[in-house]
Amino acid sequence: MGGRQKRGEKLAFFAEALEGICSRCLVLPGTPLRCAIIANPGAGGFTIPFRWRRHEAALKQALADAGKNRERPEVRAAASFPGALAVTAGAGSAAAFTRTLLAEAARDAGSVFLVITAGGDGTALEVMETLFPERAFHSRFVVLRLPMGTGNDGADALKLEDALRLLTGPTKTETARAVRLVAASGKNRGRPFLAFNILSVGLDAFVTHMTNRMKGKFPGDSYKLWVDIASLLYDRIYRVAPMELAAWDKNGNETMRLREKLLLCAVGAGGHRTYGAQKRILPDDRNVCTIKQMPLLRKIAFRELFDAGTHVDKPEAVLFNAERVTLGGIHPVLAQMDGEAVLLTPEDFPVTIELTEPAIQILRGLTAAR
Repeated sequence: MGGRQKRGEKLAFFAEALEGICSRCLVLPGTPLRCAIIANPGAGGFTIPFRWRRHEAALKQALADAGKNRERPEVRAAASFPGALAVTAGAGSAAAFTRTLLAEAARDAGSVFLVITAGGDGTALEVMETLFPERAFHSRFVVLRLPMGTGNDGADALKLEDALRLLTGPTKTETARAVRLVAASGKNRGRPFLAFNILSVGLDAFVTHMTNRMKGKFPGDSYKLWVDIASLLYDRIYRVAPMELAAWDKNGNETMRLREKLLLCAVGAGGHRTYGAQKRILPDDRNVCTIKQMPLLRKIAFRELFDAGTHVDKPEAVLFNAERVTLGGIHPVLAQMDGEAVLLTPEDFPVTIELTEPAIQILRGLTAAR
């Protein structure tokens, strides 16, 4: 199979390979597993030829690795999906498929559902968001997020071969937390916006918003293009005015208070997190990063620092740990949750950005930590 094969052939091979891998996986040994694959055929991992060739090779190697494990008759495809595969057709598809699996889980009380997402961060976010409020089912679902998109910051491994080892090798489940944004008032009041990697407000959310609008109109990764353009346009479209920020730890102790013109405030579900195709916004144990307003030429030079995470030593950057952050402002600003953007209006402020309780089970290697 090569880069020219038809979409249907790629998806058929992808699903067949994953079914074979799951039939000999080491996830929850002895537990009846129902496997479901939710794939976005438009994701870069399927459509960009050189990436697909690499992924095809990784799947073949994982099949060979899985062949060394014993076959597990207690592992089957979810009844809801023919051949274990569900193919998304646009926004909302992954959420709808997840609701179908929740209904099946209600009928099949003795099984655990292994949901494998094969797309970008948006596909994984829909699945996680749909599972999050269903507390009665949290122990019945395990999610594996494969890096089949462009950036893959929210995937469970940067490379597909490493993600597949979570199926073929010794593994454990870990309960992931989310980052939740709640508006105090306004049209967004009562709507819990969730991210499972990074939730941020400001310049980077503008980049996300424009990238999403331009998808399909620019070839390749338009995020990098909009990082450059945003440095020039952002201050002309959104007023960067002083914002009131306060932060607290898990014991309710205040960890930070400042009033600054902020270009962005990023809050991660933990430290050591990236976004924007592996930009190291949170390169150490701290889970909050704020960047102060700066002149245009400084912005252009500053953006390169995120690649290596060296912005942490600059005076414009303030990093710290927090369980809860409040932001107050008087001008519209964009927020983004794992690559999905929303406009916050003055009526929404103050907004609270907080870490949730552990909720969704994900897979980790026995020696992995994040």
